[in-house]
Amino acid sequence: MAPWKQLDLNSKGKIRFTPLGGLGEIGGNMAVLETESTAIVIDVGMSFPDETMHGVDILVPDFSYLHTIKDKIKAIVITHGHEDHIGAMPYLFKELKFPVYGTPLALAMIENKFNEHGLKADAKYFNFITKRKQYQIGDMKIEWMHNTHSIIDACSLAVETPAGTIVHTADFKVDHTPVDGYTMDLQRYAYYGAKGVLCLFSDSTNSHNPGFTKSEMVVGKTFDTLFELAKGRVIMSTFSSNVHRIYQAMERGVKHGRKVCVIGRSMERNVETNRALGYVDIDDSDFIEVHEVPKYADNEILIVTTGSQGETMAALNRMATDEHRHIKLKPSDTVIISASAIPGNEASVSKLMNLLIKAGVTVRYKEFTDIHVSGHAAQEEQKLILRLVQPKFFLPVHGEYNHIAKHAQTAVSCGVDERNILLMSDGDQVEITPKYLKKVKTVKTGKTYIDNQNNMTIENDVVLDRQKLAEDGIINIVAQISQANQKVVGKPVVTTHGLVPDKEDKKFAKEIEGLLETMLLHMKPEALGEHQNVENEIRNTVRKHVIRTKKRYPLIIPTIFIV
Repeated sequence: MAPWKQLDLNSKGKIRFTPLGGLGEIGGNMAVLETESTAIVIDVGMSFPDETMHGVDILVPDFSYLHTIKDKIKAIVITHGHEDHIGAMPYLFKELKFPVYGTPLALAMIENKFNEHGLKADAKYFNFITKRKQYQIGDMKIEWMHNTHSIIDACSLAVETPAGTIVHTADFKVDHTPVDGYTMDLQRYAYYGAKGVLCLFSDSTNSHNPGFTKSEMVVGKTFDTLFELAKGRVIMSTFSSNVHRIYQAMERGVKHGRKVCVIGRSMERNVETNRALGYVDIDDSDFIEVHEVPKYADNEILIVTTGSQGETMAALNRMATDEHRHIKLKPSDTVIISASAIPGNEASVSKLMNLLIKAGVTVRYKEFTDIHVSGHAAQEEQKLILRLVQPKFFLPVHGEYNHIAKHAQTAVSCGVDERNILLMSDGDQVEITPKYLKKVKTVKTGKTYIDNQNNMTIENDVVLDRQKLAEDGIINIVAQISQANQKVVGKPVVTTHGLVPDKEDKKFAKEIEGLLETMLLHMKPEALGEHQNVENEIRNTVRKHVIRTKKRYPLIIPTIFIV
């Protein structure tokens, strides 16, 4: 036991680990691992906004810290091709460019993104890795170890540094019967564990789930049952990156004499990429284009599509609202939603379900227990990794605070000293040496808001203004003020949106007029000469009144003409 006792305590080596996304949240994973002379960036992921971020489509991490250490960064190291690990790559490459190391599928998916963003030439930075082989990057040696997860080609990392070896699991589950037959490379975990591991970073997403996460194979059996029950067309929706799930559905469809039609841009692109790399082995003759669907009987059609999260613009949502150009839902259709709602998306998934049921289709969702399985490890799998690696220090990553806290408890039960565990948040920089683990400083982190329609950044103050408008409304005041007698000339024009109902507009305008008259009488005559002074005074006076009477904090925009 405790093979980490082989670590050289006299070593002067030290490493620093800085999570810039993915801690305190689900998604947006990004971290920096650095020694004295080398830094690597582990994953560059995006996350999704909440409903208060009006007009924002995706969130990408703040790259400020990368700018400060850009001369040290030798590479970006990608663990797998999920959006929450690669989605922010094009936005980073518009600011900074570094060599990128990853498996063929992950790099192919990044290349698709680069092509969309006009960064086609940046594919020259790609380095395709071979698993179980060490790569020298600066003063680190990095090995990619095969993981089972809900995407093909997922990996964990073993990094040999001057301070000792660290193992980063990235996203994983331990699936002993994966669809493609490639099981998790537990031998390599055990190999590094026996040599002595300084620190383990491990996926905490499902740390509250007892037992084991079920194998992806069980979903295939459920699909068999559902295809047998279906009388008309089958429409299957899942995450476009979950290729094993898509492949199983397609295989079942072909077996039941159905033609496969893939709908949705990301789904089409991912299926195409995976077929090109040989991961999806289905004959060309089994696929049809969307305009060919009417040529076949309903029981000869399988539609594989996006939209399992109720996204407004996704194909399934457009079918449910009868806005899809080619596919009109029929009561004989069976819709299979093979996914669970991402935290925060529950309302949109529920709305989608209501729309589908209103359309009269048969919806298969959670009533079949094995219609979806998670891609993340439950407690028993987390324990297995902890026991194989037997690290000296443990840093739970990937999850909200309650997830990493629970994972820390699991680690203590597996023999890790609780003094050797730290719970981090984004921006916490942790220093690790063979002797100690400690937080040394906090670096700037945050999110950049992106509008997907034009791939442009939305500034923070714009989002704050939108939130203010949505919650508290706006007041516009246009008034002409006589400097001679300190009175309003005529009547001020007062318009409001989102504050008072239309029928009370006149009454509210009268209140504002009274406030202005009182305010002007009490102002010093010389202050009236300054536009800015008058506007600020109006803003303060009206704000106090609205807070007192309406308990609201609207945007107040006075436009003043002094005569």
